[in-house]
Amino acid sequence: MKKSVLHQAATRGSADHGWLKSFHTFSFAGYYNPERVHFGALRVLNDDTVDGGRGFGNHPHDNMEIVSIPLEGELQHKDSMGNVAVIKAGEIQVMSAGTGIYHAEYNKNPNEPVKFLQIWIFPNKRDVTPRYDQIKLDIDNKRNVLNQVLSPDKDDEGVWIHQDAWFHMGRFDEGKQATYNLKKEGNGIYFFVLKGALKVDGQDLETRDGYGIWDISEVSIEATSDAELLIMEVPMEVRL
Repeated sequence: MKKSVLHQAATRGSADHGWLKSFHTFSFAGYYNPERVHFGALRVLNDDTVDGGRGFGNHPHDNMEIVSIPLEGELQHKDSMGNVAVIKAGEIQVMSAGTGIYHAEYNKNPNEPVKFLQIWIFPNKRDVTPRYDQIKLDIDNKRNVLNQVLSPDKDDEGVWIHQDAWFHMGRFDEGKQATYNLKKEGNGIYFFVLKGALKVDGQDLETRDGYGIWDISEVSIEATSDAELLIMEVPMEVRL
């Protein structure tokens, strides 16, 4: 039987550090909710806004798949693997932290904020060799369809991670519909509305609402206004 969980935007944890404003769908840093620790392999979904010229200093990670999706502005990245890059809206970045990395992230623009999603996924392999990847997406030219932006397959569309997970993004005009079919039995799907309003499996969702569903094989989607959506399919059983 289908199971689901609704996380409305206003119920998320939050932190205001002046230069950083962050909303936490799941427990993170000073926000802890025992009913919102993770959704299957999806551990962190942070909605961050960083003031111009500010950012996160050098800090460590290990044994986590880390995905960054800029929504507005440009994010400067530097890590212990020697990567120096700028990621901007319309791109996606992934790091396999594995045996351990250090990295820093800063708003490249001194005058405008950068807004991005910081997503952590539990890996299916521990202590892998750290790696980095970044690609440009083509969602603007593919409206009203679900565009794959992440998978477990190096040769598939989008970036890849060490987990049986698939991410899709889509921009939909009001009234347009789609169906999402799960890639792997036992996985669940977490829907996160970036803009606008949608109806997902009969559930009305608005901007920054999150909705998780599992024990289901397909899900219907209808845009009730012009809308943008991120879909994260992840295993529901994880060995932590």
